[in-house]
Formats: sequence, C-alpha cells, structure tokens
Amino acid sequence: MYYNSLIETIGNTPLVKLNRLAKDIKGTVLVKVEYFNPGNSMKDRMALKMIEDAEKAGILKPGGTIIEGTSGNTGMGLALVAIAKGYKCIFTLADKQSQEKIDILRAMGAEVIVCPTNVAPEDPRSYYSVAKKLNQDIPNSFYPNQYDNMSNTAAHYETTGPEIWDQTEGKITHYAAGVGTGGSMCGTAKYLKEQNPNVVSVGIDTYGSVFQKYKETGVFDENEIYPYMTEGIGEDILPKNVDFSLIDNFVKVTDKDGAIMTRRLAREEGLFVGWSCGSAVHGALEYARENLKEDDMMVIILPDHGTRYLAKVYNDNWMKDHGFLESRDFATAKDIITRKNGSDKLYTVSKSDKIGQVIKMLNKEGIDQVPVVENNHFVGSISTAKLLEKLIEDPEIREKEVGEVMDNPMPFVAMDNTLDVLSSMINKDNKAVLVRDQAHEVHIITQHDLLMAMSN
Repeated sequence: MYYNSLIETIGNTPLVKLNRLAKDIKGTVLVKVEYFNPGNSMKDRMALKMIEDAEKAGILKPGGTIIEGTSGNTGMGLALVAIAKGYKCIFTLADKQSQEKIDILRAMGAEVIVCPTNVAPEDPRSYYSVAKKLNQDIPNSFYPNQYDNMSNTAAHYETTGPEIWDQTEGKITHYAAGVGTGGSMCGTAKYLKEQNPNVVSVGIDTYGSVFQKYKETGVFDENEIYPYMTEGIGEDILPKNVDFSLIDNFVKVTDKDGAIMTRRLAREEGLFVGWSCGSAVHGALEYARENLKEDDMMVIILPDHGTRYLAKVYNDNWMKDHGFLESRDFATAKDIITRKNGSDKLYTVSKSDKIGQVIKMLNKEGIDQVPVVENNHFVGSISTAKLLEKLIEDPEIREKEVGEVMDNPMPFVAMDNTLDVLSSMINKDNKAVLVRDQAHEVHIITQHDLLMAMSN
C-alpha cells in the first residue's frame, strides 16, 4: 500500500499513556501525540479541511495564493497542502515565534513576513491585519483565517474526536487541550460530548490571555491582556471557533510552568514536544489531581513537535536567561507581591479627577505614581516626576482634569516574570508595572520594589 501524496497521511495519530508524570494521579491519563502528522502538528488537520472547503466553494482557484496569519504550525500544514495542490503561500507571523518555525516555513517555499507582537489586533502592523491587507491586494488569493473559519472546528469534529472515541473505546471521561484558535478544543469536545454528554472538557489558557476571564464572567477584559511568551495558546481576541459552551473549565498556566513541563515530557516520557504541549499537560494534571477518580480516563492533546523550540525551551541558556532554570536566585513578580503581604494597596484616580486633587493624594499617601482608571479599565497613569515638569510649564494645570495630562497606562506583566524581565520594563518613561493575581486583584510593582527585591 502507498499514498498518492503526503497529505493523505494526515490523522490517525497514536494515543500514549503518561506513566511517570501521572503516577500520583487517580485514573488513566493519555496523550494524543499529534507530531505524527506529516507537518509535525495537529494543524495539518484543519489546514487540509480549510483548503478543501475553499476549493469546493469556488473561493480558491488553481494557481492561487494562500495567505494566513499563523504561529507557525498552521503555516506548515498549509504549506504541505499547497505543495500537493499547486498553490503559492504567504504567511505572517508575530515576532515572538521561534526562528525554527520561520526557517521551516521558508524551507517549504513560503514567503514569511514577521510582524510585531505587542500591538493591538486591529493595528495595521499586526500579523492579523497584514494578512488581511495582502489578501485584499493580491488577486486570486485566499485568506483562510483559522480563527474565524469554522472549517477549523469541523476538521477536529470529523477526525480528532472520532479517533479519540474509538481509541479509548468510548471510555474517555475528560478531554484537555490548549485553547488558541479554538478549533481542536471545541471541534473535538463537540463530538465527544455528543457521544457522552458527561465528558468533561478542560481548556488550558495562559496568563495574558482573555479566555478564562471571559468564560467565568462574560466580560472581555482588555486588562487581562499583556505580553506572554508561550506560543500557540491564549489570545487577545475571541475567535469564532472558540465556543465557550463546549469548554467546561479553564486552567491558566504560566510561561515558566509550561516550559519546564515541556522539558519533563522529553526526559521522563520520551515525548519531544512543543511548548504548548507542556502547558497543556501541566494544566491538565493540575486539574486531574483534584478531580479525577480511579475509573476516569483523561486524554490530553499534544499539538506539535519539539524541533520548533530548540532555541528556546530546549536551550539551557535561554531558559536561564528567562529565569526558567534556577542558575541564580530569580525573584518573580509573584514573590514581590507575596513579600508585601497585602501592604501594596493600589491607589487609582479617574480621568475626571482634578490634578490638584491628585497631587494632594500623592503627597498624603507618599506614592510617586498612580494608575488612571475609567469603567474598570486602566487607561493611563500619572507620576510625580511628570506632574512636576508640567506644573513648572503651566501652574494652572491644577485645575485641569487627569485625562488631559495623563501618560500611557502602566503595562501588565505575568506573575512569573522574573526580576531581569521586570527591570527591563521599568525605566525613565515607565515607572511601574501592574500584575493581576489569580483572584483578579491588581497589584503595582515600582522601582523601589525592584530595589528591595534585588537587595534581599
């Protein structure tokens, strides 16, 4: 038996039991190893489905160009399909993606455009916007848009879900996966829940993403959004493929915990997988310790292969530089907040407050900077240094409202960001950062806090 092309080998990936990592957990924990797909990731499934559906709909014609914003793996899947079917490819990636992903896509004949990470999705420089603009400008091009293209969900409903159901002989009780575009999580969960409504779905999110807060409150909170390093999970948008009714629980995982678990999967289970795989396993096992019973069976999706992350999570120097390997004592934002023991009350002002009132408050409380809040959103900041400059220029500024003179908002950081990362973000233009804990309380970290942490 032989295959007519590589894309015919997509799917039917193995289910493997976790042994060492799950030895303290009741029940059985299995992983679906998606790097057995020809493009080494689960994204091959939906890449093929999106292209075939576009062909059937007459949207993609022979000789056309596929244009997509990707974190790398979808691009690889689309590149394989394009080679088999004779299309050209242009991919936009955020600059946080590993160099290996960029190099692999170029090796497969794709044009790659790298875009800045820390811009809003609607910013014309974002990898979403650049892909959309290219699609508008290039004739006979197709923009799959994996985030909102429901063929993404359909691919996993038609393949991943049935495979897991058959491989577990219908014994699966819990399904866990990282949530990014939402297709693998929701398409698979939809199929499994149709077979057994009692199957529990656990979505793995990352700090800096909006998903968990939106699931729990129904509020899209922009204050939840801040830069994170984990690739492939979490979002600062709500993709149409994320059906929150199909996700029973969310577990957030830090960059550090995901990276360390990724390396443990390789060393303790022989599974050489990507960063989001470590995040999925860490979060799923955290949930399983509290919730799984002896007869339960959990399946965790492992989306991709470790070759994409050789320069990052599998590089000791990179891990040490980011405080993920303890070559020295790296304090974190969480450590700083814990040491304050509740003494870091967050004072805020509103845009409509008078500058004179703010000056009195700063003097009374003995603080140097304060966030500006409007409708529970952090929209700006005020510092004594900048106020002094403006008072010298215009003494009448006391009667103006905060909104007229405020500076940019203080950035949010992750709880596991280390001192070296925090110190790089606090500078002459930005005197403090904000961090949101697991109870959604906001704390402030100042230059003084960093000095205290470094001297201990």
